Amino acid sequence: MTSIGAVRGAGVAAVLALVGCGSATVGAVGKPAAGKWVGPVVTTPDGGQLRTTIYYGPWQCSAAFMSRCESKCAGQGRALMGCIWLADIKGDWQGRYLFMPAAAGGRMAITHCCCDYPTISNTSQQRRVWNRARDGFREAWAEDFGAWPQSGGALWEGHHIFDLWHGGPPTAPNNVLPVPPDIHQVLNQQYPACYSGGGQWSTPGPARPYVD
Repeated sequence: MTSIGAVRGAGVAAVLALVGCGSATVGAVGKPAAGKWVGPVVTTPDGGQLRTTIYYGPWQCSAAFMSRCESKCAGQGRALMGCIWLADIKGDWQGRYLFMPAAAGGRMAITHCCCDYPTISNTSQQRRVWNRARDGFREAWAEDFGAWPQSGGALWEGHHIFDLWHGGPPTAPNNVLPVPPDIHQVLNQQYPACYSGGGQWSTPGPARPYVD
């Protein structure tokens, strides 16, 4: 999983970090993303301005992401069952560097490696932990990216990238992504398939799965 924490506390360094983790989707040939969120312009600690855009899948992981997942699972003594490319986070920064106008930007892929993790028995307890922390998490998100996304007055749900059913941390800053309700339903339906092995989530997809 590529960490959302890399763009928390956004600024020049964070945007440059996005370039290093970019998913190289610029100029892709394909259909538009399943969903999109364009955040407000926020002031960064260095006095610049940052706008965050999130493009939503899910897509099949590229061969490179699949290879990284294989290494990650193997490092934990586990087998890779599948990989889901959940979203891309795009950052566009404008400000000043060395007293001159400057701009930077890039994209960071949010993926999940479905290693053969065992399921846990206290999922309901972990969900209660998240429910208690949810409001504070949304406030922390708003400080960095602008108000937590919503549609029609209803706040979007927080999707646990490393799912609670397989032991994912319920309140880790880099493990929760705001997701539109319809896409969240798709993700919840596809995670069991990813962990089952075989099928589309164990087959590499294109390096550039969507267009802006």
